[in-house]
Amino acid sequence: MTKADIVDSLANEHELSKRQAGEIVDLILDEITSALKQGEKVQLIPFGSFVVRERRARTGRNPQTGEVLKIAARKVPAFAPGKGLKDAVGGPKRGGAAKKSGRKK
Repeated sequence: MTKADIVDSLANEHELSKRQAGEIVDLILDEITSALKQGEKVQLIPFGSFVVRERRARTGRNPQTGEVLKIAARKVPAFAPGKGLKDAVGGPKRGGAAKKSGRKK
């Protein structure tokens, strides 16, 4: 699904013009981006959370030349799905298999 698909769906389901729906989607994405730029966590319960994670500086290797490179530390956006999204996609979590005891009878 693309952004255009989301805009079309919003426009059709809520009797909006595509322009209005597009502006709504853009506003939501801009607010999420703005909050992440400020280092804030964005929680959309039960959908999930957007967070900023810090990657440490590390060394890497150029695959063509084999030259060792320093990769600078940086901040990256990340998404952690919430329980509602996990359940909707994968179904509810099961209890798990019973553990076998190591004892012989």
